Amino acid sequence: MKVIKDTKKELEIEITGETHSLCNTIRKTLMEDEDVEAAAYVTEHPIIGEPKLVVKAKNPKKSLKLAAETVKARCDELQNLINASEDEK
Repeated sequence: MKVIKDTKKELEIEITGETHSLCNTIRKTLMEDEDVEAAAYVTEHPIIGEPKLVVKAKNPKKSLKLAAETVKARCDELQNLINASEDEK
């Protein structure tokens, strides 16, 4: 990741090597946080562009960290459900 803009209430980062899947998941999770005013991402070129995520919040770094932890926990929960389902077979 590369930080493009970092102010008290706004954070813009470039997320190298990722696609809409991760960016949209993080964006949606960020919007669940009541401290987040806005969260969006854009990929300037569909083939060679890297997504840029913008977060406007009371504390954008804290909100981004919380969103990342939430996404990880949800992925872990899904993995556990898949494993349990396979064990039942």
